[in-house]
Amino acid sequence: MDDQPFLGTQVLRNGVVTGYQLRTHYRAVYRNVYFAKDRPLTALQRAQAAWLFAGPDAVLAGLSAAAVHGTRWLDGTAPAEIVRVNRHRSPGLLAHSYAIADDDVCVRRGMRLTTAARTAFDIGRSRGPHEAVPLLDALMNATGLKDADVLAIADANPGVRGVRRLRATLTLVDGGAESPRESTVRMLLVNAGLPTPETQIEFYDDYGDVMIRVDMGWREWKVAVEYDGIQHWTDGRQRAWDIDRIAILESMGWVVIRVSADMLRRPDVIIARVTAKLRAAGCPL
Repeated sequence: MDDQPFLGTQVLRNGVVTGYQLRTHYRAVYRNVYFAKDRPLTALQRAQAAWLFAGPDAVLAGLSAAAVHGTRWLDGTAPAEIVRVNRHRSPGLLAHSYAIADDDVCVRRGMRLTTAARTAFDIGRSRGPHEAVPLLDALMNATGLKDADVLAIADANPGVRGVRRLRATLTLVDGGAESPRESTVRMLLVNAGLPTPETQIEFYDDYGDVMIRVDMGWREWKVAVEYDGIQHWTDGRQRAWDIDRIAILESMGWVVIRVSADMLRRPDVIIARVTAKLRAAGCPL
């Protein structure tokens, strides 16, 4: 029970906890929906709490639907999102009343929610590209969703607010990104006018198995860009493999530009380094 939100009236009626235990060990996420006091809520748990609160007629949408679809990197403190006729808002809950076709609703984990394609449609039309692209990258990475699936919903809903924004945002989305920072780096390069890089480029050994994979790059010019998270600097084994991996890539004629979190505060440096390497490799910039 400590890992899942629950209805307070239900556990009291069943004798699972006493009133005193409910007040002292659990906190109310929404009215009559409780969760352990000493544990942070994940985006998925917040979605489950919202579903319990809103009832079976509601549909989870936006970030909450994305969480149920398995999207990673979501903020558990962000408000849950539901669609229902009653738009009464509770703290920590966004209630939408827009129409959803029956085909755009599915059931996961016993809850009604928008399909992955409809979820992407709503996220892309309601948020600017800077926020939406990492979210859509992660959603597509988790579900295998394709641009065409989302565009089909856009075609079926041409008059819905934000459709033009969605279409523009989709041109920047790539489900190959495996972290929000990778999405940020890719958007930085594309917005600077550089060619759109391919994500998750794989290199194979003599047996046909994947030996190395780089975050993004350009095969034509053999230039790769890698975002190095904290584990690349603090994990000795990871750091040793990074050194070996880059040496192997360089022996194959590739150039690797490594980007850290600190460098993201200096975007001009990243753009200049990548631009220089691409030009040196023959890219017509």
